[in-house]
Amino acid sequence: MAMTKTLSMISRTGRDLQRYNDGCRQVVGCIPYRYRKTNQSSTVQGTQIDDLEFLLISSQKSPKWMFPKGGWETDEALEDAALRETFEESGVVGDVEVQEYLGTWSFKSKSQGTFHQGHMFPLLVTEELEDWPEKTVRKRLWLKFSEAREVCWHSWMKEALDVFASKLTKRNKDDEPQTCPFDELSYEQTVATVSNSNTMFYEEPIISFEANDLTCEELRISLVAKPSLVKKQP
Repeated sequence: MAMTKTLSMISRTGRDLQRYNDGCRQVVGCIPYRYRKTNQSSTVQGTQIDDLEFLLISSQKSPKWMFPKGGWETDEALEDAALRETFEESGVVGDVEVQEYLGTWSFKSKSQGTFHQGHMFPLLVTEELEDWPEKTVRKRLWLKFSEAREVCWHSWMKEALDVFASKLTKRNKDDEPQTCPFDELSYEQTVATVSNSNTMFYEEPIISFEANDLTCEELRISLVAKPSLVKKQP
């Protein structure tokens, strides 16, 4: 699904419209990806995971790298929230692949001390913009799969990336892709699906990620020359 609505250059703030499910804040995010310049194919079919690059962004308040995500609000559909948050935080637009829905993860925010449920989609980037709402507070970094998985701070986002890779592998073996369990991604059906599913629970780790203190270029070089610089999460 491509973004057709006018994009605002002002990020949404506040929690007045925030959705909750049994006290858990509902968030949605995307794993933005594109074809590497060495691969000019316009379709994922037959593509290997190393043919792709993935976009990570820096946190506003701490030295972390992650995929874009944010609050799902009551006046928007789940896929619209995913597109909006991805644009606001990373400045890219494209096609959110609703039928390749990656899953829902439960986690506790260390910074806020609250419980969240995060819904994740792949997003095929069609345009990377020079200006976006959070340009002054975030950096962008395109990485290969193994590098993106190494750098991504949140374990539940790493797992979402693994799900993406698994889906790609299965697709290459002519298996049927998993469809999104939400009919038109309505809030009521989403809550019912999440409530009845065995979602994984994660607690966000305390910051001890030395590589996140590097600049984008230093980090890219370190991943090639000294991959041991990035600490593995326990």
